[in-house]
Amino acid sequence: MPIFIVIGFTGIVRGFISASFPSFMSQLVSRDLYTNAATWNSTVWHVASIVGPAMAGFICAVSFTAAYKVNIALIAISIFSFLFIKSKPLPKKEKVESLFESLSAGIKFVFKNQLILGALSLDLFAVLLGGAVAMLPAFADKILHVGAIELGFLRAAPALGAVVMALIIAYKPPTQNAGRNLFLSIAAFGVATILFGISENYYLSLFFLFLTGAFDNVSVVIRHSILQLATPDNMRGRVSAVNSIFIGSSNEIGAFESGVAARSLGLKASVVFGGIMTILIVAATAKIAPKLRKLNMKNIE
Repeated sequence: MPIFIVIGFTGIVRGFISASFPSFMSQLVSRDLYTNAATWNSTVWHVASIVGPAMAGFICAVSFTAAYKVNIALIAISIFSFLFIKSKPLPKKEKVESLFESLSAGIKFVFKNQLILGALSLDLFAVLLGGAVAMLPAFADKILHVGAIELGFLRAAPALGAVVMALIIAYKPPTQNAGRNLFLSIAAFGVATILFGISENYYLSLFFLFLTGAFDNVSVVIRHSILQLATPDNMRGRVSAVNSIFIGSSNEIGAFESGVAARSLGLKASVVFGGIMTILIVAATAKIAPKLRKLNMKNIE
């Protein structure tokens, strides 16, 4: 029971962090650097998602206690690094709001803003329907007939693709035709997902997963940039909280959906179905959100 309490507490803390970090970043960089900052933030996250588990595996082989001690030490270093950030005044509040008023204001703002709602919905449904990562253990065993080491490479492939794409985006930001690039990247993510579902060759599957991570990172960078540029200072925390609800919950719900679809349709068919639905969602959103489709981020005021 104590373990579950601690895990639940860390979930609560992560909820606050996911809402505060994007707001914090907007006070550290100027508007013209938002896209670049989102790119490097995504790069660091994906590098950590590759290096972190690998490091943990080596340390756990020595001692589980040592792994937790290293974790605590790294958290302490990250907290200490905040001391080097100069303090800035917080945006002034126009009025004092209750918790319910603050939350409802954030939700209303998101649903009234076509750019933000469209970007969040695209990412939500892409993760919810197009995610094949949850089914990788079953694919490795039943379809590709590979072991634990190969499964590790399969799981790392999307993150590696995201890192490579982040380096490309850092050199050539997708801001000029951001809306078009957003729709194309998510549609390409859906295509790569379909190809992964069809493939029975380990190396091809590895490549298609690499592509899903690469195309997904384009949408992540554009979405984060839209959230920063299209949100006023007094609404950033609330919009970030709504974003974390959209995206954070879709990962877990998407994994559940993948399992249910695999049970109903079969393993390969469920992944192909998810990719097709992702493409259909892109087409539907492009039709009902023309402002997002025509977006040039340099024109956001």
